[in-house]
Amino acid sequence: MLAFLTRWMLGAVLLLAAALAHSAPKTVLVLGDSLSAEYGLSRGSGWVALLEQKLKAEKIDATIVNASISGETTSGGRSRLPALLTQYHPSIVVIELGANDGLRGLPVPAAEANIRAMIDVARKNNAKVMLVGMRMPPNYGRDYTERFFTMYKTVAQQQKAPLVPFMLEGVAEKPALFQADRLHPTAQAHPTILANIWPTFLPLLKAR
Repeated sequence: MLAFLTRWMLGAVLLLAAALAHSAPKTVLVLGDSLSAEYGLSRGSGWVALLEQKLKAEKIDATIVNASISGETTSGGRSRLPALLTQYHPSIVVIELGANDGLRGLPVPAAEANIRAMIDVARKNNAKVMLVGMRMPPNYGRDYTERFFTMYKTVAQQQKAPLVPFMLEGVAEKPALFQADRLHPTAQAHPTILANIWPTFLPLLKAR
């Protein structure tokens, strides 16, 4: 009888611990470039801020840390990530990087290596990772643009990481949704960007 009660109590404790872990507030670290840093926008109108608002509206207990910097490359993100992991201890890391590598015509293998390294260090710090992919404009040449776009899918499949294939889906083909530089989306585009990201992000957030 005593052994039974001991096993029952141990099982109850484990179930309670699992429930608490599942319901505990989560910290989400967004590591991105100007597309996530609200470049040229009023504060609170970018997709990351909209994500935070959506989580609050749906009563999902999560803290968003936006560590995005305009002009950031995969190399810069790779160098900054370890300190950010130590500081914030995120449950989830969203990597939205690569656009500046592409715009500068940097080698695709170098960007891929940096993204893989970021995934590895995030997971070693007990964080889940989601990738946000990007396409380059066609004037960069078909070979380069296809290799660049495919890179995200290859890394995501091999690393078993959730992927948003193209964050500007439904935006890129609409010039009216871009600022005067024709590179950065207007505030009107960011709800669409969030709509592209949300279906991949939510299951990751809800997973244990």
